[in-house]
Order: sequence, then structure tokens, then C-alpha cells
Amino acid sequence: MAFQVGAASPLERPSHAFRFFDTLIVIFVTVLLVSNLIGPKICAIGPFRVSGAQLLFPITYIFGDIFTEVYGYAGSRRAIWLGFFGSALMAAFGMLVVWLPPAPDFKDQAAFATVFGFVPRMVAASLAAYWAGEFANSYVMARMKIWTKGKALWVRTIGSTAVGQLVDSVVIMTLAFAGRESWSTIANLILSGYTAKVLYEAAATPLTYLVVNSLKRAEGVDVYDTNTNFSPFASGASGEDFVPFSASAEASSAD
Repeated sequence: MAFQVGAASPLERPSHAFRFFDTLIVIFVTVLLVSNLIGPKICAIGPFRVSGAQLLFPITYIFGDIFTEVYGYAGSRRAIWLGFFGSALMAAFGMLVVWLPPAPDFKDQAAFATVFGFVPRMVAASLAAYWAGEFANSYVMARMKIWTKGKALWVRTIGSTAVGQLVDSVVIMTLAFAGRESWSTIANLILSGYTAKVLYEAAATPLTYLVVNSLKRAEGVDVYDTNTNFSPFASGASGEDFVPFSASAEASSAD
């Protein structure tokens, strides 16, 4: 039997007691912060050149799909805000510590500045892109679950990522490079990054299935956002239906 729960504010824990939700948030925020730190490194993989962040950051969208599918939009909203504040705090203190004069016996200022010397414009662009892209991904994922009646998980994961990553790519490339690069170059960067991220998500679909169904079974629920307030800043009645997860639900989600 389904039951309703009250909506959480952006940082509030969903009122249903989940076993693995907080652990997954810790992993999600860690992946997000590490991807920001390793981003400046350009890696050579055969003829291709990718930043360190491109190897790790797409995983955050897989997490976004898992949060929305298993814990509902309210759970995903909390994870997104925690990731946003964690990234903003790291960037702010990174710039502050680089700006502070080093002690005379500290010989690694240049190396430290290379890692933590965040450029304000890039920080603003990446935070805006992360925020907009993750919420777009979660919204589409939740809506598609209602439309598909919980079936065809692969359509929801790839479809939501296609939308979220498009928003992310357009926002970050436009904010970061407008006025510095030509629009043709920006368009090329958007298309290249977007294609790679969506293919990444598609390749990870079998793993997403495994994790989603395992978590639903462990948590004992299947969440549907039937009457949810999808505002990122929402509080009040959220309208999730926490439906007991069963073998039949697992079978339908694997269609």
C-alpha cells in the first residue's frame, strides 16, 4: 500500500528511513569534489585528449539517476544541494588559501596554486552548469518514470542524461568561453563533450540496472513522484508515493 510523505527542504532528509541513502550521498559528493580537483589534468588516451574531470564527472549523472529512481526527486534534490555547497566551499577556500601569502619555508606555492587556484569565472560556470544540469536530469527522470509506469529504465536513464548533459554542456561552455572563443569553437566543445557524456551513460546502463534493482530490494520501496513539487527550492507537501518493492516491480523495471 502506498503512503504519502511530507516534502523536504533542499537539505532535509526524506522522512522515510533509508539504509543506504546517506552513504550514497557521501560517495556522490566525494566523486564530485575529486572530479573538480583532477579537472586541470589533460590526459592522452590514444589520439584523444580528455580532462581528468571527463573521466569521473559523468558518474555524478549516473548517481543522479539512481537517487531519483530509488529515492525520488526529493532525495535527489538533497544530494544535488549538498554537492553544490560542497563544491562551492572547496572552490572558495581554495581561492582564499592560494591568495594568502605562503610562509617563507613553504616551497610548493606554485604547485599548490596549480591545483587549487580556481579561476572565479570557471568556478561560477561549473557551479551553474552542475546545478542546472543535475536538476534537469532529475526532473526528466522522475517525470519519465510516471509516463512509463516504472518500465523501460534504460529509456529513462539515457533520456534524462541526454537532457541534463545538454543543459550542463551548454551552460558551462557558454559561461566559461563566451567572449574569449568563437561561437563555432564553443559549439564544437559543446557537441564533443555532450556526445562523450551521453555515450558514457549508455555504456553504464547495465551497471545502473544492477545498482538500482539492488537498492530498491534493499530499501524495500519503489518511489513515484506522482504529485511532487519539482521546484529546486521547494518545501511542503512533496507528493511521493513510496510503493513497496516486489519481484514483479523488479521485473517491470528491467523491461
